[in-house]
Amino acid sequence: MSSTAPTSGTRMDTGEDIGAIATLRLGMRYSPELREGLGLTLLYAVIASCGQVVVPIAVQQTLDRGLNGPGGPRLDYVAWMGVLAALAIAVTSWASYMMTNRLFTTSERGLATLRTKAFRHVHDLPLLTQNTERRGALVSRVTSDVDQVSQFLVFGGLIFVVSIGQVLVATVLMVVYSWQLALVVWLAFAPLFLSIRWFQKKLSAAYTVVRHQVGVLLGAISEPVVGAAVVRSYGVEDRTQARIDTAIQDWQDAYTHAQTYTVTSFSLGGLSAGLANAGVIVIGVLLGFTGDMTPGRVLAFAFLVTLFVGPVQMGTQILTDAQNAIASWRRVLGILETPADLVDPGADGEVLPRGPIDVRFADVTFAYPDGPPVLREVDLAIAAGTRVAIVGETGSGKSTFAKLLTRLMDPTHGAVLLDGVDVRRIEARSLRRSVVLVPQEGFLFDDSIAANVRYGKLDATEDEIRASAVELGVDDWLRGLPRGLQTQVGQRGESLSAGERQLVALLRAHLADPDLLVLDEATSAVDPALEMQIGRALERLMQSRTSVTIAHRLSTAESADEVIVVDKGRVVQRGPHRELVTQAGSVYAGLHASWVAQHSRV
Repeated sequence: MSSTAPTSGTRMDTGEDIGAIATLRLGMRYSPELREGLGLTLLYAVIASCGQVVVPIAVQQTLDRGLNGPGGPRLDYVAWMGVLAALAIAVTSWASYMMTNRLFTTSERGLATLRTKAFRHVHDLPLLTQNTERRGALVSRVTSDVDQVSQFLVFGGLIFVVSIGQVLVATVLMVVYSWQLALVVWLAFAPLFLSIRWFQKKLSAAYTVVRHQVGVLLGAISEPVVGAAVVRSYGVEDRTQARIDTAIQDWQDAYTHAQTYTVTSFSLGGLSAGLANAGVIVIGVLLGFTGDMTPGRVLAFAFLVTLFVGPVQMGTQILTDAQNAIASWRRVLGILETPADLVDPGADGEVLPRGPIDVRFADVTFAYPDGPPVLREVDLAIAAGTRVAIVGETGSGKSTFAKLLTRLMDPTHGAVLLDGVDVRRIEARSLRRSVVLVPQEGFLFDDSIAANVRYGKLDATEDEIRASAVELGVDDWLRGLPRGLQTQVGQRGESLSAGERQLVALLRAHLADPDLLVLDEATSAVDPALEMQIGRALERLMQSRTSVTIAHRLSTAESADEVIVVDKGRVVQRGPHRELVTQAGSVYAGLHASWVAQHSRV
């Protein structure tokens, strides 16, 4: 059996090279809520845009026909124009409200879906991808980057839709009133319109760098916060602060560079607006003298120029926000477009029967991307109910066994079989129910002991947890805690000692009741009394189930049914401890002799 090379380590910038339109299309596919009711929202936008030009028309009609009409002033006509303008303002305000409300609702629903999908997909990403991406940068993709998109869609997107409609309607009416003045306005803005594409490319590239630097900055800040104890213990506050200062400076430089394009485009918009207004005044007065323009039309045209210039000037800021948002959207889509290396077969997958599991590595080879093999052509079987210890030098590949057994990674070649079934064909829920990994340092969430233990069985009652503690022999320790099961463990379990964190991890594993227990044995030093308690808990935990321990202390190997010795990625020995230790010159004999010598000095 074989498989293709794992996708571990795939870069999460797969979405960062696509264009703006492609980004929007892909974003709509991941957030279909953004398209819901879009037609009605656009209808409200059209009403809001068209309503803007009613006031200039009313002003023109009031002057030319109500006040300066051939029959003299007509106050009733002026009143009707006032009512019409007031009604237009009311309808425009109502349409704007409806459009804003719908746009806000659909945007937030769509982006909540995007955030949820991105967060869930993070858990399916290759381990190397997660490990090579800074935690702060990864978090920024599903938080601040989505927030940036949200801000643009709700506010910038709204202004963009209304502005386009407003510019088009104003242009049509300007042509109706005076094609000459309309031409003057468009000629004044021609340089800005012709350079928009160039600005868009520059801003897109600049804000892609800005969003990247935001992730770097968050990573630089979060690392020393998590590792505050190490920073203080080694007195490296200055060096840590220097790294943060550098990240802040890099972000500032990137943002300043991006803003230069924004300032340039905004200034060009202001210059164009000034030329347009000056041109309209000069040409409008000349046309007025020739009789081609009435006073009402001149004044109405001035209103229309304002309606035209405002959205165009605002468009420069919208362009900046759009590029910032699209850069953020690409980064979020980069997560979603990164293929998950571990595909759950779902309902089509196999379900493992309950009971001790037998394990087989069938010609397994594993290599990290662009690296040499970590495990080479491993072919071995582990009988159900057996206690196995895997030993070897650091870097020999023994920890990779644990990751392959629990399907945190898939082999490059060959297959890992549980009860004769390839792990890639086992339904994920069945695999997680039957196989449990207890890592070197069991991660604890900032919650109570009970809440952390329940990760082994989410619906477990406190009575079940206490019964599990009694079975493991840790109930005395539990009762000795300030608040028992409700004792808060702190962030990453820092309120507990290393040994106590191990006990919580073992209790969690026992509550899960796995059929295959994989232990990446902890090496952290604990006090002798607690070490004995952990040893007894482990002994009880391994009863009546298959267990594979990545042994860092050879005392664990001595009590195992069988020892598997790994050297340079290959299985070089296997058998009971008492046999392997007598094989003079063997890898295991050397490891054991070195371990005994080290502990005799202690």
